[in-house]
Amino acid sequence: MFSMLLGLNALAAPPINTLKNSFFATTTDTAINGYDSVAYFTNNAPVKGSDSLVWEWKGAKWKFSTAANLELFKANPDKYAPQYGGYCAYGVAKDNLVKVDPEQFTILDGKLYLNYDASVQKEWAKDRAGFIKQADAKFQSLLAK
Repeated sequence: MFSMLLGLNALAAPPINTLKNSFFATTTDTAINGYDSVAYFTNNAPVKGSDSLVWEWKGAKWKFSTAANLELFKANPDKYAPQYGGYCAYGVAKDNLVKVDPEQFTILDGKLYLNYDASVQKEWAKDRAGFIKQADAKFQSLLAK
């Protein structure tokens, strides 16, 4: 199923080294499609950020739903930024940089992981630790491609 998905060029994100930063951004340079990365931790839910609460970090615009979340992010952006530059965690484990659906997320050991869609999220849940180990080993080489 996922191998078919990854074979579709239209679904693959542009190579990460062609972007100004290591975070997959939409054509508007907004990280996580405008979702508040801190809200995943504080609300345990995806929450759209506000156009009036924006901070630029690593070349991308990060939106927040509350001023408190913006301040938390400013104080420690690495804590709240998604793993693997915001690309699909399962995709990275399988040697591909793939865009994400911000609604498909996992918080594990204090880290945010995003995935492509609900079916990929279900597959990811079968062996999160194993997929994280694979993705950790492969991400830097994917950046170099």
